[in-house]
Amino acid sequence: MARALVVLALCGPEPPGPGAPSCRLLYARTFGDPPGAGDPARQRLRRKEQLLALARQVASQCRLLQASSGRSPSPQLPPDEPISLQDAPGGVFQLRPGDPFPERLTVAWISVLSLAFALVCDPRENLPLAEITLRRLTPRFLASLRLLGSGTDVLLRPEVADRLLDRLLPHGRLLFLNECFLQALDREMGLKAAR
Repeated sequence: MARALVVLALCGPEPPGPGAPSCRLLYARTFGDPPGAGDPARQRLRRKEQLLALARQVASQCRLLQASSGRSPSPQLPPDEPISLQDAPGGVFQLRPGDPFPERLTVAWISVLSLAFALVCDPRENLPLAEITLRRLTPRFLASLRLLGSGTDVLLRPEVADRLLDRLLPHGRLLFLNECFLQALDREMGLKAAR
C-alpha cells in the first residue's frame, strides 16, 4: 500500500544556503485516513508539514546521488524530445518512525531532469512493484507539466495528476499494469507519455 506520492522541483545541485528552499513541492497526495483525531485544520497543516519534510529528504537523496555520480541534472525540460527513463537515477530509503510519519515507511524515488518523484510505501510493500509503478507514473506526470520558463519553473496540472492516480494507484494500491492498459489510458486522457 502506498501512503503518499510527491512530485517536486529540485532547486539546484548545490545544498541551499540558510533559509533557502532545497526544493519546491509541485504536487502531493496522501492515501488512506490520517491517524489521530482532532481539529481538521490542524491535521491538514500537520500533513502539509510532513509532506514538505519528505520532499526535503528526497531532494537531499537526489543531491547525494548526483554528487557521488558526478552528474548534474538537466536544467530544463526539452520541448518535444523523448526522455529515456531507463537510466534515470533513483533509489530507495527508509523513513524512521516520526520522521515525518509516525511509523517506519519506505520511499522509492526517481529523478528526471530537474524534477523528483517519490512514492511512500508500507515497509512490507513489494519494492520492485513500487519502483515499476513510479517509472510508469513518471512519464505520464511529465506529459502533464507546463513550462513557465527555464529550469524549475513548471506547473503540474493537478486535475490530470488526480485522474492518473485514481486509475494507476487507486486508493494507494499498487497494481500490476500491462502495456495495453497504459496505452489505452494514454489515449483516453490524451497524453503523449515520454518513454
